[in-house]
Amino acid sequence: MRDTFPIIRLRTRKGWLAGRDGILISFFVHRPPKDIAPAVWRALQAYLRAIPAGTLGWYPADDGEMAPLDDTGWQHLRQCLLEPPWNGLRPIELLESPSEAGGYHFEYYGRQLGDPILEDPISSVSFTFPTEYLREHGTSHLRALALQLGDELPFSFGYASFAIVSPQGLFSSGDWNITEALLARYPGLDAYNNEELSSVIGTHALAPAWLTFLGQPLLGQLGGMDALRNGLSFPEVSLLPMEGDRVLVTLDEWPDPIDTQTKPIPPQYRVLARLMEPFFFQYEGEGLPLYKHDTNRWIRRFL
Repeated sequence: MRDTFPIIRLRTRKGWLAGRDGILISFFVHRPPKDIAPAVWRALQAYLRAIPAGTLGWYPADDGEMAPLDDTGWQHLRQCLLEPPWNGLRPIELLESPSEAGGYHFEYYGRQLGDPILEDPISSVSFTFPTEYLREHGTSHLRALALQLGDELPFSFGYASFAIVSPQGLFSSGDWNITEALLARYPGLDAYNNEELSSVIGTHALAPAWLTFLGQPLLGQLGGMDALRNGLSFPEVSLLPMEGDRVLVTLDEWPDPIDTQTKPIPPQYRVLARLMEPFFFQYEGEGLPLYKHDTNRWIRRFL
């Protein structure tokens, strides 16, 4: 295993851990929540089997307070996903700690397609792991697990990347100067907030990553497998067709943070970014808030 992963601990002013280094696996699914809820539940069970037993011990209850994830909690969450009246519409978040960011974290946001309150909603599911998990189990194991999770979910887009693991994008509550310096140095480091993104990105794409999952309509818009094969003729790249007219693009043997102080951005990332550029999500409009401007620039970082 490579030894170039930076150790990241982002803390709030009061000293709470707001974000840490790890691996993110994330999928965006353009289907009604009631249709995908059973698949989300199966993917969650696969994730729980892969991580240490009892690691996820807390969830936000209906009153907004953190509640222990005991048998009663599991029964309630299962009902929220699979039974009326929720049928997958209730967001679900499972955490290691009730107050700090941990390495293991599950987030699900079931978005009703065409919701008039949201700009361009799409459901999202994400799973995280501490970097230590990758070191212990290796990249082949984590890639196989990401593929297993993706098999369950009829995604339009997904990815796996080295990331700042932080529930609901709470890394922003840490020292932004530190975060900004990390993101400037490591373009292979992802800073995500799926609660926000799932309400706006629709079937658009985010930046390429170590593992990039392309479903419909994105794969068709890119020209299909032939266009990807022709454009990504690099020895490090592999394309794996998936059931349902989808594909897993592996850009490297490991989730490289890409330390630009020691090497340039690998060319396969730039090539895939150029292919995907017409379909990138971007906030639009004049006078965008700074965070939206920064998000637009970050998504285009490999161009």
